Amino acid sequence: MKNPEAQQDVSVSQGIRMMFYMMKPNETSFRTVEDVPNYVQKATPLFISLMLLELLVSWIHKGKPPGHLDDALTSVSAGVLSRLPSLFFKSIELTSYIYIWENYRLFNLPCDSPWTWYLTFLGVDFGYYWFHRMAHEVNIMWAAHQTHHSSEGYNLSTALRQSVFQIHTSWIFYSPLALFIPPSVYAVHLQFNLLYQFWIHTKVINNLGPLELILNTPSHHRVHHGRNRYCIDKNYAGTLIIWDRLFGTFEAENEKVVYGLTHPINTFEPFRVQFHYLVYIWTTFWATPGFFNKFSVVFKGPGWGPGKPRLGLSEEIPEVTGKEVPFSSAASQLLRIYTVVQFALMLSFYEETFADKAVLSQVTLLLRVCFIILTLTSIGFLLDQRSKAAVLETFRCLAFLTLCRFGHLKPFIPSLAFASEIFFSICVAFWGVRSVKQLASGPWK
Repeated sequence: MKNPEAQQDVSVSQGIRMMFYMMKPNETSFRTVEDVPNYVQKATPLFISLMLLELLVSWIHKGKPPGHLDDALTSVSAGVLSRLPSLFFKSIELTSYIYIWENYRLFNLPCDSPWTWYLTFLGVDFGYYWFHRMAHEVNIMWAAHQTHHSSEGYNLSTALRQSVFQIHTSWIFYSPLALFIPPSVYAVHLQFNLLYQFWIHTKVINNLGPLELILNTPSHHRVHHGRNRYCIDKNYAGTLIIWDRLFGTFEAENEKVVYGLTHPINTFEPFRVQFHYLVYIWTTFWATPGFFNKFSVVFKGPGWGPGKPRLGLSEEIPEVTGKEVPFSSAASQLLRIYTVVQFALMLSFYEETFADKAVLSQVTLLLRVCFIILTLTSIGFLLDQRSKAAVLETFRCLAFLTLCRFGHLKPFIPSLAFASEIFFSICVAFWGVRSVKQLASGPWK
């Protein structure tokens, strides 16, 4: 086992290999969870680089980008939201695992053994398969997982469209490993399993030949994201497609895949993307008569209804024609550019907050998180062309100036502090005038 301190820096070679689960046991063996690098955080530059590469390849081969800008912003917004709680709380996937390990483990496998490493690889992937399958077959779990499927596009940004509260059920499926697998080994594979699934969210890679028999590939995962009838509840794999082949949920890609939810939500507002299905369950729960029926609303499949099978009826899934047009923002080109600029500024604050969280006060952390959430919400309102978007954006720009004045926010490039204040002051004036005009024109819609 190498010195844990030396492992904290991930080289370029390791960074690339960790995205494809190609790291070696002797590179990623640690004695404690605290020694395990935050591989997901360190992968941020690779996420961006691979998305740019996908954009380039798509332009060269197809003459168009791999997706729509508004959809990509919404996907990355969901990814940002999903990670904000980790600024204040430890991951329940790790804390629950450590608790079981410390109190109920049956025996202790060596954390520096290659055999332990490969066994954990299989165990985590097997646990992911069953978690993922239940996330499609249990309605309350689907309420979280549907966020990831809500994009009507399919590109690398889709991989980042993650749920805020999905993590609160996924830990259950990994907990049996805590009876014998050391937490440090589990923490490594939990991250690698997630990172592997990033690159398979693309349409620029077709068939990978013999690898299709064993690995989860872009082709297999495209089927999983489809709303065609033949795609529903298929290909749950994380890394290995063998689980789907063993348990009867495998389906090969054949006819054109149409992506997204069977009933598209048609919004770019991040909170609606995250929580709209919970509202639907709540409404359906109270509207459904009988205790057992109410129980079934929560714990049976998303397609269930009184008198139907647990997972619903396949014939009730809306047919697709292959000519579906994904929902798109009606915002002007200029407004789209504005949202991209504001989104990029928000990302710089987001990255800086995670990098400096150890030295930031709890008040500053909380205020920054509130500002990030406010920014994502405002961008969603602008893209959705919501009537209150101008008021919300005015307030957000004022919040930025106030937080900068009191030292809770600072520009990514300190020398541009004055320019940033001027820019946001202009934004306040512009959106303030828009708000007044809207108020003068009549009641909000």
